[in-house]
Amino acid sequence: MVEKMELLHITGPKEDIDRVMDVYLSNYDIHFENAMTSLGSLSSVRPFAETNVYREAYRKAEELWTYIREGAPVTYPQMKPKEAEEIVEAACEMVEESKKKQEELRAECTKLEELMRQIEPFRELDYEFRRILEFRFIAFRFGRIARDYYQRLEQYIHETDHVLFYECHSDGEYVWGAYFVPAVYKSEVDAVCMSFHFERVYLPNSFEGTPDAAYQEASEALLRKSGECEKLRQEMYQMLGRHYERLTGAYYSLKSYCENFDIRKYAACTRTRTMGDARTDREYYILYGWMSEGDTKRFLRETKDDEDVHVIIEKAGENLQATPPTKLKNPGMFRPFEMFVEMYGLPAYNEMDPTIFIALTYTFMFGVMFGDVGQGICLVVGGFLLYRFKKMNLAAIIAVAGIWSTFFGFMYGSIFGFEDRIEPVWMRPMDNIMTTLMLAIGFGMGLILIAMVINIINAIRAREPGRMLFDQSGIAGIICYGCVVLCIVLYATGHPLPATGIIGAAVGIPLVAILLKEPLSNLLERHREVFPAGSKAMFFVEALVELFDVVLSYATNSISFVRVGAFALSHAGMMGVVFTLAGYESGSPNMVVVVLGNILVAGLEGLVVGIQVLRLEYYEMFSRFYKGTGKPFVAAFKKKELGGE
Repeated sequence: MVEKMELLHITGPKEDIDRVMDVYLSNYDIHFENAMTSLGSLSSVRPFAETNVYREAYRKAEELWTYIREGAPVTYPQMKPKEAEEIVEAACEMVEESKKKQEELRAECTKLEELMRQIEPFRELDYEFRRILEFRFIAFRFGRIARDYYQRLEQYIHETDHVLFYECHSDGEYVWGAYFVPAVYKSEVDAVCMSFHFERVYLPNSFEGTPDAAYQEASEALLRKSGECEKLRQEMYQMLGRHYERLTGAYYSLKSYCENFDIRKYAACTRTRTMGDARTDREYYILYGWMSEGDTKRFLRETKDDEDVHVIIEKAGENLQATPPTKLKNPGMFRPFEMFVEMYGLPAYNEMDPTIFIALTYTFMFGVMFGDVGQGICLVVGGFLLYRFKKMNLAAIIAVAGIWSTFFGFMYGSIFGFEDRIEPVWMRPMDNIMTTLMLAIGFGMGLILIAMVINIINAIRAREPGRMLFDQSGIAGIICYGCVVLCIVLYATGHPLPATGIIGAAVGIPLVAILLKEPLSNLLERHREVFPAGSKAMFFVEALVELFDVVLSYATNSISFVRVGAFALSHAGMMGVVFTLAGYESGSPNMVVVVLGNILVAGLEGLVVGIQVLRLEYYEMFSRFYKGTGKPFVAAFKKKELGGE
């Protein structure tokens, strides 16, 4: 069902808005409307526009929180913004020196890691690097080369007597090393090596000794400085841990204030002053928000003794400018089916919620089309487990649909496709093909009539008398279609039909009403113009074409339900193919084929049946009574992570 909503006008001193949001409103599901939309025409009202004054303090608190969040949960005290900011500032000053030392150590560790990364491939060079830098007549280049090109470089060096390449390290992709060449040949050799995709690596000249010795020294220094940094970090943990409860309270308070600050965009401000007395000059905020009736009652009880919170209530439907949002509230068993409703569109506030309708009809038709005891039980168990552990709404729908599949499996006498294991309670679809198809169409006609009744109820709620009386799914439509259905039932059961005149009047008069729906609606609602603007002849031509489409839709929508019976037949047919392939008639079927066939049929048919039933819901029923133009209810506040005192 659609939960009943009330519009709250909340006002109070401007400087008190944060407290009201944190102490009261954050505990409720409330959908805010922009107050300026309703009050923008008033010259004394302006938007509540300010820079988020809590963002910087919250950033600092969040940084401190990384050091203390591993502590045990506590019930933290609620704090005002100023108190929370003072606690955070004091904590930052307490650990400022330690943080600065940690940053310095981390910067040194980064340099050491970069040095180690640079010299690691050249650790096998057993020669002091600084002495290489002092070469005057010998040029050198450190770098790496792809293994494929290295083979060509080796051939070039073998054919040249003035180049020496020293290999230091290699893996499956590259070879690292250095080549040495007399300075007079440097340009020539550089060009050749570059053509072989030799990538130069520039080693720093800041280390002493061989690359391996420098690597070991840097590794030891990195380990030592990392230990110092961790020691400082642990000291910070201990310092902040002594104030864990207060820091936790400050963190969550600032987090709440910072996140709730954006609610101000929905608020308006106004200034009040007692005539002739500037001392009473004061600014007030104005908030408009939707709450459920139950939440509204609790909110009023909670704020009745608070002198700085003033609340006025307006009921939905009292000629309000704001459209009430839609918040669905259904029993737990039906709640997963809200997914199907939301896919089509949320109901308008004054429209019937079709969740229970689709839950009952969808699962029932699924069971009729996919009746099998064994496969139905598998759907129930699998769907329940997925919903239990993964919280998938679709899994819950499958589980409920599986219950009806199991039920109709007993009705058809089918278990894992075997139709000779249990006796049918009702009938086997393949033994009564025409009866199965006719019953499916008759069932569909009944659902269409129910959809028309729901449409009439929705029209009454929306105060649309024209739609209620003259719509193809209104009273005129239900009389016309109902009389045709009644005649078909009488004919099928061998009873004589009423006189032709009675049939003609019962069907013809409603069709004329549907034909003249627009002018009759205008006349009923006392519009100045009865017929729409334009040529009356063109109006009647268009109306006749639309009436033909209405009559055709009655027939096609009804026949469309034949698929309910067709899929009940197809299940038996598909399992028959499986048993034929398994050699069932020979008396010793291949059980592997039977099992795999059941899995294939259950998966394929379950998917197709699920889609086809949803199509019937949307196109044959929802289109008759449901608009789905509702505005979603968007709760402004998230639930608090920890409870306050």
